[in-house]
Amino acid sequence: MDSFSSPSSGSSSSQFNADVFKDQLKTQLAQAYAEEFLETLRVKCFDKCVTKPGSSLSGSESSCISRCVDRYVEATGIISRALFSASSQ
Repeated sequence: MDSFSSPSSGSSSSQFNADVFKDQLKTQLAQAYAEEFLETLRVKCFDKCVTKPGSSLSGSESSCISRCVDRYVEATGIISRALFSASSQ
């Protein structure tokens, strides 16, 4: 039997391995999503709010970034809820 074959008996160890693999995959997908989310926020909000990059943010730039992030997080939540409710119907 090669390393990709599974025993036909459906042993509990093969089920455990499948469960571990699924958990690892979910973790990796969540991490990739979080990284993409943060990169999108960084690009969109920074480009929108910081017109003259310097060594620190001005008060208006800081406020703009805060509002931008809040709006993006809220919009993402609304979209996620809509997708999940549509997929469960």
